[in-house]
Amino acid sequence: MREVERTVLGCDYGGTSWTTSAQADRLIGSLQLRAGCHLLDIGAGSGWPGLYVAANSGCEVTLLDLPTNALAMASRRARADGIDDRTNTVVGSGAALPFRSATFDAISHSDVLCCLPDKIEMLEECRRIAKGRPIMAFSVIAVAHGLSAELHQRAVDAGPPFVDAPKDYAELLSICGWRLKERVDVTDEYKQSLSALIEALDDSAELSDALGDDVIREAGERRRQQVDVIDAGLLVRELFVAVAI
Repeated sequence: MREVERTVLGCDYGGTSWTTSAQADRLIGSLQLRAGCHLLDIGAGSGWPGLYVAANSGCEVTLLDLPTNALAMASRRARADGIDDRTNTVVGSGAALPFRSATFDAISHSDVLCCLPDKIEMLEECRRIAKGRPIMAFSVIAVAHGLSAELHQRAVDAGPPFVDAPKDYAELLSICGWRLKERVDVTDEYKQSLSALIEALDDSAELSDALGDDVIREAGERRRQQVDVIDAGLLVRELFVAVAI
């Protein structure tokens, strides 16, 4: 799986987001990370890209997620990378952050809102724990605008579990106390990653032996369905950068 991840995203953290190594590099600049900053990475999983941006910027990072096994992997990777002295792991939900108000200088989350039903609650919580006028950067998979009811449902069926949002994310940010600074469409990169994953799964005899042909076949079919809806203009992936107001 690490070999597949390196092929698809250019990293080997055991990551579950679609953030590529180039997008992770971009995060450092977008968030203005440096030594002395404290970054909160929500839905951090096993540490990608939170650990990477901390290692390459000098900032302190707190990784928050619910699966303890993923956070344990992140802790081991932080020790291996020599940044465990400025890495914290916390079990918690993005919709009910277990931190005091005005705690963090920067916030990131990669493909988390599209997998969470409480989108407004999470964005409000991010604003609450933001210190001063911090920056938040995140990626999200979303249903394209202006679709018929039938096409909208097709996109929802193919996307992540809670891909449907009540409003455009720019509107949600404004409602929750954020000012949109930058919005970038990275759907093409998302499609390239999906296609690379499909090819890697098809070519990996080791994964078929370990997980079974049926599991690999089902995973490939699911990803092909997602490529189809992207080609049809039904699903998009975007990067957002916002400043607290």
